[in-house]
Amino acid sequence: MTSMGERLRMGGPPLAGFANLIPSPVATQALAAAGADVVMIDQEHGPIGPESLHAMIASTAGTSCSPWVRVSRSDEASVKTALDAGAEGIVFPLVSTAEAAAECVALTRYPPQGRRGWGPFVAHSRWGVELFDYLDQRGHATACTILVETRSAIENIEQLCQVDGIDCMTIAPFDLSTELGVSGRLDAPELVQAVKHAEDVILKAGIPLGGAALTETQTQALLAKGYRLLWHNFDVLMLKQFVRQTAQWRSA
Repeated sequence: MTSMGERLRMGGPPLAGFANLIPSPVATQALAAAGADVVMIDQEHGPIGPESLHAMIASTAGTSCSPWVRVSRSDEASVKTALDAGAEGIVFPLVSTAEAAAECVALTRYPPQGRRGWGPFVAHSRWGVELFDYLDQRGHATACTILVETRSAIENIEQLCQVDGIDCMTIAPFDLSTELGVSGRLDAPELVQAVKHAEDVILKAGIPLGGAALTETQTQALLAKGYRLLWHNFDVLMLKQFVRQTAQWRSA
């Protein structure tokens, strides 16, 4: 089975990701079955507890969709819970230094490459392997993604890109624009300049790059730059958007 890290690096079609904030395996399964390459179950901003987390990860079985978890904190307890529930990837928020990035990598790797504790008592079932085969067959497959979303991350981007073991770096414009004082203004010069600097460094380093592609125009722009992972939307926002659209149909 090709790991997500390999899929990100091997070229070919770009990958489509969706953020999953609704604490429901039905919502996750719908995203996975519809063709999402990655579903990011969001424990940082979504009301998702451990029981829902496991059910949501399990609901991606039988599809080619990779279940990732954006953890609320970059600590051992949060990461271990997600990985041992069967997540294939971890998305780390607010990573601003090379030291912090190296810690993220260590939390997703078994010794001697890292310090992930062994205990895939639940995770092995999601991936259809026996318990004691999990380490050899799936232990290397965890995708480590860090979010570039702070002023410090932009300032330290060269050092961040030197950390071995990062499978993807995603530029997160909402947090970044907020910290730069232009919240939500995606065309603000300060944000455009910061994003371009990060893009140039990350792409030069050969690290797969992810970014927000909320419209067709944004999608085409990121593809032209060489982005590998396109984050298209949040499930809760897609739901709200459709309901609002129907109101326009009735008033037409």
